[in-house]
Amino acid sequence: MTVTSTGLTRAAALAAVTSGLIFIGVQINHPPMVTASVDTTEWVIRNTLKVVMATLALAGITGMYLRQHRQTGVFGLVGYVLISIAYLVMESVAFISGYVLPGLAHSNPGYVQGLLDKAAGNPTTADLGPMSAVISLEGFFYIVGGVVFGIALYRAGVLARWAAALLVAATLGTVALAVLPASFDRPMAVPTGVAFIGLGVSLLRDQRAKSVQATTATSATESVTGSAATTGQQAAVR
Repeated sequence: MTVTSTGLTRAAALAAVTSGLIFIGVQINHPPMVTASVDTTEWVIRNTLKVVMATLALAGITGMYLRQHRQTGVFGLVGYVLISIAYLVMESVAFISGYVLPGLAHSNPGYVQGLLDKAAGNPTTADLGPMSAVISLEGFFYIVGGVVFGIALYRAGVLARWAAALLVAATLGTVALAVLPASFDRPMAVPTGVAFIGLGVSLLRDQRAKSVQATTATSATESVTGSAATTGQQAAVR
């Protein structure tokens, strides 16, 4: 099996699409952010999917950046680094949430509930230690990284601009969750998932278009070479 840049880009595009689908899917009928929810199989499954989603998002983001790193320049690099950090932290938090918190749900329910409140943007008096800073950093990098990277993609104009603009708008929209009712938390994540799907599909189409152009160029070169060889043979006979 030969690994090519074309194959890697296609894999990154499919990873972005799958990540967006999972991001939307895990929001549907999400259990309430309370300690009782943590000690369930559904909680573990959903957070496992979130870990997979974040991993696929990192692959997709990398493919998007590499496809247009020349067009995005330093601004694009900054956005890529910031949003990558966001999804790395998100992946870590989802892992802790799915595999560590269930073991603490009975022994230290106050800590678990405080962590859930912090993640949901609600005030808490629990001493969360380093996890308080981790969750705050996740939110910071998610917002700043999503906005900067989305603007860089929009300016480059290589992938679908509507999807890049949606990524910016959806990311900025999460800021409003601080004043919106809790019922908006899950629906507000859907546009981000749609943006990733759109960007992934656009990357896939772009790669296919490049492959077609390369094939056409190769065929044209072979045709010209063949014609030149034939002409040379005819001239030699004469």
